[in-house]
Amino acid sequence: MNWESKRIAVVAAKWNSFVTDPMLEGAQAALKGKGITDDHIYTFRCPGSYELPLACKMCIDKLNVDGVVAIGAVIQGGTPHFHYVCDAVNKGISELNIRYDTPVSFGVLTTDTVEQAMERASIDKGNKGAEAALAVCDMIELENSITQTE
Repeated sequence: MNWESKRIAVVAAKWNSFVTDPMLEGAQAALKGKGITDDHIYTFRCPGSYELPLACKMCIDKLNVDGVVAIGAVIQGGTPHFHYVCDAVNKGISELNIRYDTPVSFGVLTTDTVEQAMERASIDKGNKGAEAALAVCDMIELENSITQTE
């Protein structure tokens, strides 16, 4: 596959940036590792994870991208807010994947503790931002395989 021509948007939440920043870096590095050029990786920041589905939709609608990587971190607190945000983000990104022909990966951590989030954002322990970027690439390859089978 010619990855140089692929256009990927990466949208990362600003909230919990101590977690999302290394995930964003991991996603960018993974995409570059596939051969996607810097000028075809579009990076945006949205306020928080709750806003990710709309920000991803904006990228699909306005940028003609081949895929979108959504990066966020929701860490359990003492209120039910955690569950509402996680549910909304999950449903929103799922709906984008069903409604559009553009894959959107779910690189949103939903952890009980800050320590769990930091571990999952770590380059040493398997950066989930990188994993989400590679998942988008896998879906692009799957779509290409299906298209060639038609």
